[in-house]
Amino acid sequence: MKKELLELREAMQAHGVDVYLIDMGDDHQSEHVGDHYKEIRFISGFTGSAGRLVVTRDEAWLWTDGRYFVQAEKELSDTGIGLMRMGKPETPDLFDYIADKLKKGGAVGFNGRTVAYTDYIRLREIACRKGAGLVTEYDLPGLFWKQRPERELEPCFILDERYTGMSASKKLDQLRADMDRLGAEAHIMCTLDDIAWLLNLRGGDIPDTPVFMAFMLVEKDRARLYTDEAHLTDEVREHLKAAGVEVDTCEEDFYSDISELKCSSVLIESAMVNAAVGAALPEGIKVIDRMMPTTLRKCIKNSVERENLKQAHIKDGVAMMRFMHWFLEHVDSGELTEWSCVERLHEFRAQQEGFLEESFTTISAYGENAAMCHYHPSKEHDVPIRPRGLYLVDSGGQYYEGTTDITRTWACGETTREERESYTLSVIANLRLADARFLEGTGGACLDHIAREPFWRRGLNFDHGTGHGVGYMLNVHERPVGIRYKAVPERLDQYPFREGMFVSDEPGVYIAGSHGVRTENLLMCVNDMKNEYGQFCRFEIYTLCPIDKRPLDMSLMEEHDIELLDSYHRMVYERLSPYLSGEELSWLEKMCAPVKNTL
Repeated sequence: MKKELLELREAMQAHGVDVYLIDMGDDHQSEHVGDHYKEIRFISGFTGSAGRLVVTRDEAWLWTDGRYFVQAEKELSDTGIGLMRMGKPETPDLFDYIADKLKKGGAVGFNGRTVAYTDYIRLREIACRKGAGLVTEYDLPGLFWKQRPERELEPCFILDERYTGMSASKKLDQLRADMDRLGAEAHIMCTLDDIAWLLNLRGGDIPDTPVFMAFMLVEKDRARLYTDEAHLTDEVREHLKAAGVEVDTCEEDFYSDISELKCSSVLIESAMVNAAVGAALPEGIKVIDRMMPTTLRKCIKNSVERENLKQAHIKDGVAMMRFMHWFLEHVDSGELTEWSCVERLHEFRAQQEGFLEESFTTISAYGENAAMCHYHPSKEHDVPIRPRGLYLVDSGGQYYEGTTDITRTWACGETTREERESYTLSVIANLRLADARFLEGTGGACLDHIAREPFWRRGLNFDHGTGHGVGYMLNVHERPVGIRYKAVPERLDQYPFREGMFVSDEPGVYIAGSHGVRTENLLMCVNDMKNEYGQFCRFEIYTLCPIDKRPLDMSLMEEHDIELLDSYHRMVYERLSPYLSGEELSWLEKMCAPVKNTL
């Protein structure tokens, strides 16, 4: 049993807490957080980006989703913490479990600044039913985390209008019009990507996600940004002043200001503000609980953003093509490792003008490691890549022109029948989804079946969504759009598709102890024909990188699947070839040749 778990139980006993909940997020309900907020990793050793830990006086369980089942099982071994596999019939709901373990007269605790207000409401109801107390003012792991990393606070920078397509003042005008339509006199914003998008600012407080720690309070005639002095350069201050935004460098002022609101109505999205925000709202104020207007506006890319994103994907395509070329040239040497591939891919991306950083930690996984959907290698625990089996790389970049996210699986040499079947199904599913035509307003659950059907027909499945929204030089996972067959209400990812929504297409197969495959492209939803049935939409593929044809099992592919693959490769060659010459160009031509000419 980990000593940190024992120390947490001692802290629980000292503060009269019987059940303690630790969430994965920060004060802003962020999906990815800096090391300062990684309390679950500190207590349990689990390094995934999604999970919730519940600790009682004699039990401890981590809830996580299918992306992390294999990884979590390994990392939780011998820690005294069990694994709850979310979505499985035998797994209890987290709140039902807390209700069952909370005794009458006991107390449930959590950090009110990192747990969502919606969860606070549910836990308050449970405590009421049990005649129990709520303890929200303590960050218990922080009391004994002696080597806790400091929060990273980097200066902000302005994202020019030639990249955003709209000024911050115009975005604020739109937001106020949305507030007026909803009947809200004030709007509280805590999510970092919404604030960054609204103000046309970017930062560096969270690795691979160019945001900065801040809160906002927007009223009809006043907008206030609450952020640390470290974020503010003279240029940023002038930018905010020109947009009509006041700046307050004291975070505690945010909580006191919302507790003193004099307006009659306030707009919040309760799942995206922390419990301390909800608790601070004045009694009697009307709360309009709706998805933040900026969330939808941010999700629908404007014409400038869409054109920039095409340029970002050309740059990323050149980098990925060069990495693929390098990898396939050297894999027979036996000198490649998972970590050396991470470093080399970064070098190729860094050569591209306008590249800032990766958009998430690169997944570089050989063989059975790829069966862990979100596996990450490290320099300290490097794994050699052998000239056989499959290698999976899932990575992306942050460019001034936008955010990229791509997955490719490549044959390292001889492959088994099962590996070839898994690989071919992922390619088929990816191409068929990208070829979809659908009426505007179709949700992700409907589209998901297109990608899963080839797997389901063979009794296979993958325990993650088929697609997620992607931000514009922001979060690589962006609400509210998504493609998955199971609704995840807090993600709002059954939102109807419309033109300008940018989404991933990433079906895969994961066979524990053997291999994992995934093929991912990013897709832009665009308008197609319009007739008496309404506006039809289709997807335009933005990602540009050859798909390895060598591991394909042609007996599984229909003629139309081959046509789709050849069509995709024609596009890759047409868009990337102007940026290449010599051996690179010849190699790209070979990789993009029609299937009948290469197999």
